[in-house]
Amino acid sequence: MDFLGTILWPIRWAIELIIVAWHYLFTAIGMDAGLGITWVLSIVGLVVVVRSALIPLFVRQIKSQRRMMEISPQLKKIQDKYKGKKDQFSREAMSRETMAMYKNNGTSPFASCMPILVQMPIFFGLFSVLRNASDDKAGVGLLTKDLAHSFANAEIFGAPLNATFTGAWENGPWQVMVIAAVLVILMTASQFYTQLQITSKNVSDETKASPMYKQQRILLYIIPFMFVFSGVAFPLGLNFYWFTSNVWAMVQQFIIIRQMPTPGSEAYRLRQQRLARKGKLEAGPEEETTQALSANQKAQRQQPMSKKRAKKNPGATGGSTAPKTNESGSDDTKDSGSTGSKKS
Repeated sequence: MDFLGTILWPIRWAIELIIVAWHYLFTAIGMDAGLGITWVLSIVGLVVVVRSALIPLFVRQIKSQRRMMEISPQLKKIQDKYKGKKDQFSREAMSRETMAMYKNNGTSPFASCMPILVQMPIFFGLFSVLRNASDDKAGVGLLTKDLAHSFANAEIFGAPLNATFTGAWENGPWQVMVIAAVLVILMTASQFYTQLQITSKNVSDETKASPMYKQQRILLYIIPFMFVFSGVAFPLGLNFYWFTSNVWAMVQQFIIIRQMPTPGSEAYRLRQQRLARKGKLEAGPEEETTQALSANQKAQRQQPMSKKRAKKNPGATGGSTAPKTNESGSDDTKDSGSTGSKKS
């Protein structure tokens, strides 16, 4: 066994366990063990298990992406501060300030990549399972030789799960190319929409003016098309896994953005409107700021005014600071003072 095979051994064992367990469940309820749909549903079951385990990591990814965009103006100020300074002291100082910014905000440039990095070993493990199954080789765990043969050669709409678009281009069948093309289009569209949810609805107005946001918009159109090149080379079984995983991520992203939007973003304003219609609106950061400013304005003291000026402009003080008068119109303070002097 080579080095990569040694690393993937426990991952392959876990993948085989999950797939065989789902396959056993579906056959137990009456589905044909050799049908492609049975094995495709087993792959969907694998996605459900893997993505459910990654939910906490996915939430951290959303929060990290949000913080990265929020601190991008401060990062730009640090870059401008040391712009044109190429000496070692300046580079080290800029690096220290940048890392301190990441630490204080609880994020890093690599945090948003963690779910993808965690899924890659699973992806390669499934690829290894499919490759060995296509050679009628037993797996490292519960995937026996008979199950491996059934898994690799199971057909869905006439296309074997171990077939690839490039292989079908030369040898057929044409169903493989059609299904692979449809999956590639759906994978690209789902990935694009998932990223679009973040960059268009869950970004504050201030962040949209930052350079990092512009870079995110460029990546929005580049990253999804990676599936065009990978989808034509991978087996259909892998494409089914990746498409199902993308759909899961898209729905999960929608729910999180709807329930936990970034303050100041379009999704945040829409959520506030929904809560207002239901009468459940709570003061968020924007509302708290508005209320605080209003309270400060009310608490501000008015400029002191002399008695003569107050008599000439009684409306200027709003009636709150004008001296009180008695029924005869004279000043109460003056009267009380004169009365006190008479008594003395």
